[in-house]
Amino acid sequence: MATLQSLREEHRDLLPHLERLRDLADHTGDLESDELARRIAEAHDFLTGHLLRHARAEERVLYPEVGRAMGAAEATATMSRDHAEVERLTGELGELRDLPAYTAAHRRTLQRVLYGLYALVGVHFAKEEEVYLPLLEERLSQEDVDGMIAAMHRVAQE
Repeated sequence: MATLQSLREEHRDLLPHLERLRDLADHTGDLESDELARRIAEAHDFLTGHLLRHARAEERVLYPEVGRAMGAAEATATMSRDHAEVERLTGELGELRDLPAYTAAHRRTLQRVLYGLYALVGVHFAKEEEVYLPLLEERLSQEDVDGMIAAMHRVAQE
């Protein structure tokens, strides 16, 4: 039986960053504008520099493989929709990133965006790990899995 442990480990490595999104959402009302702006920038950099690259690799490599294994290319459409929503929310966060000051309304919007990202990405990872990865481990050889992981890393670095 093949193993996708390295993909699970990658998800685990991303989880502390997700927790920082939740923590920032929890404390938006407590932070001075400068500190809030700094933390928003860090969160946005994580999303654009790591998480969305990971999502792109899934779209181009992992999901086509899942579609083949399930005999239905559209089997991953809902997961692709998750990625689109993460990208949309990341865009909203980018708009909030450059504000000169943060009003109460901005802080509420920021909380909505951050909590949304936290929940969406957490559930997304769980779906992959509980449904897709076991399916691939059952149906692919270790050689195929290794090639898929290498391809995902190449795509993520583009």
